[in-house]
Amino acid sequence: MKQMSHEVRRIESEKPEKPTTVWNGIEGTKSTPFQETLYIIHGWTYTVEPWTKTIEILERNGIKVIMLNVPGLTSPSKKVWTIDDYVLWADKNIPNGAIALGHSNGGRILLNLCSEKPEKLSKLILLDAAGVYEPSKKRDILKTVSKLGKPLKKIPLVSKVFHKLTGSMDYERAPENMKKTLSNMLESDKKLVLTKVTTPTAIIWGEEDNITPPRQAHILKRKLVDSTISIYPNWNHAPYISDPDGLAKAIMKELKK
Repeated sequence: MKQMSHEVRRIESEKPEKPTTVWNGIEGTKSTPFQETLYIIHGWTYTVEPWTKTIEILERNGIKVIMLNVPGLTSPSKKVWTIDDYVLWADKNIPNGAIALGHSNGGRILLNLCSEKPEKLSKLILLDAAGVYEPSKKRDILKTVSKLGKPLKKIPLVSKVFHKLTGSMDYERAPENMKKTLSNMLESDKKLVLTKVTTPTAIIWGEEDNITPPRQAHILKRKLVDSTISIYPNWNHAPYISDPDGLAKAIMKELKK
């Protein structure tokens, strides 16, 4: 199938032990010096290894990537985190005027940051981002279980719901503090006022995403006052795994705008 994208333009603190992973194994050369720096906040995952190929392509093309290690996920933490905690953490680790990409829960964190500080970033890129509130029985199930803790953690339905809401199959692996943290993240979506985000935003999404489905991308497009949207056929929730080359090209396209 020929890959196409649909674009619409609108006219009108616990300190993490590993704050960042800097992917600088591929040095800029005379022909491709680093011309941009891109900060990335990953989604609900315990490793950033699957991002390697996408990041290598970006760096070969002059884009320095700084992957932030999210506390409790890729940086150790025993704390139960709130969205306010993550906003403070992101604000501290991303300089003013930077360009940042948020995937899934990382997008949620950056949306909350930009709703509080619209001038913080020069550009926001949302990749299959979380943060759009939709009433859901699945959310209610997971929030209830996360509060009850261990007794229900082996129920198959719970693991299935966890995967549906995070894209991760690691419910058994998730420590209790992060199950409660996830509940806090889901609850925070109710309070996020998307219309307060005036940061120039590129929304890039997978048409086959069943974790944060494309309808949520269109909700973001309607709510974010300075945004564009591109929907990519055959992408799922994690295009850095399924189509790293295509994702790198999509990111580079947005950085050139």
